[in-house]
Formats: sequence, C-alpha cells, structure tokens
Amino acid sequence: MSTASTPKPETRPAAPAAGRAPRHRPADLGGTPGARTPRTPRRRGLSERNRPLWMLLPGGILMTIVILVPLVLGIFMSTLDLDQYTLRKWVSAPFIGLANYIEAVTQTELFHAVWLSVSYSFIATVLALPIGIAAAVATQNAFRGRAVVRSVFLIPYVLPSFVVATVWRTMFQPQGVVDHSFGAFGVDPGLWLNGPNTYWALIFVQLWASWPFVYLLALAGLQSVDHEVHEAAALDGALWWTKLRYVVFPYLKGPVSLAFIIGMLNHINNFTLPFVLFGIPAPHDVELLPVLTYVTSFQSFRFGLSAAMAVVSLILILIPLFIYLRAVKLDDAEAPGGRE
Repeated sequence: MSTASTPKPETRPAAPAAGRAPRHRPADLGGTPGARTPRTPRRRGLSERNRPLWMLLPGGILMTIVILVPLVLGIFMSTLDLDQYTLRKWVSAPFIGLANYIEAVTQTELFHAVWLSVSYSFIATVLALPIGIAAAVATQNAFRGRAVVRSVFLIPYVLPSFVVATVWRTMFQPQGVVDHSFGAFGVDPGLWLNGPNTYWALIFVQLWASWPFVYLLALAGLQSVDHEVHEAAALDGALWWTKLRYVVFPYLKGPVSLAFIIGMLNHINNFTLPFVLFGIPAPHDVELLPVLTYVTSFQSFRFGLSAAMAVVSLILILIPLFIYLRAVKLDDAEAPGGRE
C-alpha cells in the first residue's frame, strides 16, 4: 500500500533585517530568464539634433549674400586707391590702407555732413514724437469716422519718398503753394530750395513724412493699456492730464523709444528725400552724408574714398542702435522674472 507524499511547505526568502540593504542576486540583476531587457534610448543623430539650425540655413545664406558679402567688399574697397582708372581691374588696385579715411577726415566735408545728418535727424524725430502721440491719443477711442481719420493719418507714411519729395519740390517753387500761403499773412520767406531755408525745408518735409510712423507705434502701445486701469482712474476722479501722465504714458515708453531709434536711423541714412528734393549738387546746407557719399562716388569717381565714407556712416548708425539694444537688455533684466 503506497503512502501519499505530504507536500512540502513553500520557502520564502527572509525579509531583510532592519537597517540592511537587500542583497541582489545575479538573477535579480539580470532579470528573469527569457525576459527581454529594456533598450537604452538611442541618441539622436546629428541632423535631428540640429534640425532648428538647418531650418535657419536659407535665411542665413540670403543674409550672407545680401548683407555680409557687400559689407566685406565695401570695407575692402575703402582700403584701395579705386577711381575711374583702376575700376576695371579693381582687385589689383593699389592698396593704401587707411589713407582714404585720413583724406575723408582732413580734406573733405565729412564732419559737416555728419553734423547735418545727425542734427536734422534728431530735430525731425523729436518734433515727430508729440505729433504722433497726440494723433494716437485722439484716435484711440471710438467715434464716428474714426477709420477714415486713421486712414488719412497714414497717407504721408504709405507714399514713397520719391513721390513725397517730388510733390514738396513743386510746392516749394518760387510763387508756389508755400509762398502763397506765407504771402497771405504778409510774409516773404524767400527761396526754399536754395539758400539758408533749405535746412528747415528738409526738416519740415521729413517731419511730414515720418510722424505717422510714431503714430502707429504709439497707437499700438495704447492698445496694450488695460481697460480696468482706465476705469480705476475714472473712478478716482483723475483729470485728463493726470490720466495721461500716470496711466497712459508709462505704457508708451517702449514704443516711443523704439520709434525714436528707428526714426533716427532712417533719417540719417535717408538719401532719396534730399536727392529728389534739392537735386545734385545739393546746397551746402543740406549736403548730408549719403549725398556727399554719392557725389564723391559718381561725380568725382573716387570709389575708394566714397567706400570709406560709407563705412563711417555705418559706424554712425551702429552707435544709437547699440545704445537702444543695451537699454532693452537692461529693461529685460530688471523686469520681474527677467534675467539678472
């Protein structure tokens, strides 16, 4: 008679003692037999990791061809004795180093042209700021015909500089519209396109053409003002000037600063307006830096000297641009949550 075998009790691993780390057996480290070990994530390839950089490649190539290559060529030309005799083989033109820069500073009207460009740009931009801000404040609230008024305000800005200069050149002619307007008050202003009035005529035309740009940026800044702030100021009984000073104007600091810098850069580098308005050769009072560079290059045929003047104008433009970018960086660092 066979006796049934009694089942053996299961043996479980003892729990680790308190304070001791459990010992891992080789089977625990390697996993259960036959189980597939998890794969480590594969590193992304070079092309996938740098995909955003590859997407910037078309714009980078275009910027190199349109901006960097002409810039390098211009700096290289400014170190050559390049004129109508050596232009055909300009690569083999005599290398003279900084002689063109020295001649531009000592023997030309470079400083006079720089002073005229900076002063006229500053005056025109400063005068355009209050006009643009006032127009933006006047058209911020809704009223009947606001769209028509806003469209009329943009007419000077959308017209090309060539058209603006041609129209005002006709109006500034002797016995023209401007002279008749002053004559109605018994004033004889004299010549506008030649003489001491040319400088102020240029400022007036530039002001007329540029204030809508300030108006656009100021209007965009006014749209960012929270409506609850206006309601709180109205409930507190703030007057219109107090409301503008303490509620509206703080929101316009950034847009107005941007309008000032862009306006200055655009006016300093503006060639079309004085070229069409006064012609070539321009009067001495409006011989701006772009006009002087053009005359030196295409009338005197001193291409190396004009390239040196162009480099000076580039440096002149970079100064206010650097100041603005530095100010924006400091404002971003001081803002809440910004980088220190």
